[in-house]
Amino acid sequence: MFINESRNSNHSILIQLVGTKSNRSAIGTQVSVTVGKVTQIAEVRGGGSYLSSNDQRLHFGLGSASSVQKIEIRWPSGAKDEFENLSVDCLYRIVEGRGIQKTGKLGPTARLAAISK
Repeated sequence: MFINESRNSNHSILIQLVGTKSNRSAIGTQVSVTVGKVTQIAEVRGGGSYLSSNDQRLHFGLGSASSVQKIEIRWPSGAKDEFENLSVDCLYRIVEGRGIQKTGKLGPTARLAAISK
């Protein structure tokens, strides 16, 4: 595994989702992140290719933004969650219908750190 330890002033967030009514892995959940006039959309996917998978946490690059205006989550069950004015450089663990359960700060070498369950 290679870890990018380069330093820059850009920001990001990671979102780890846990389904309750939807599947626990939150596969199929759509997330949109709005920063300024830009909205990014990502979906949790379950697989990669033969005998592999991808990180199920969603990573959003935010550039020089100092906060996230809005996060909208559309769960496979049809439920929706929305959060506003969140900090950058954090990993958020969000549980369906229960909101943000844990927040971890991302440092320069901790971008891949997981929040324990």
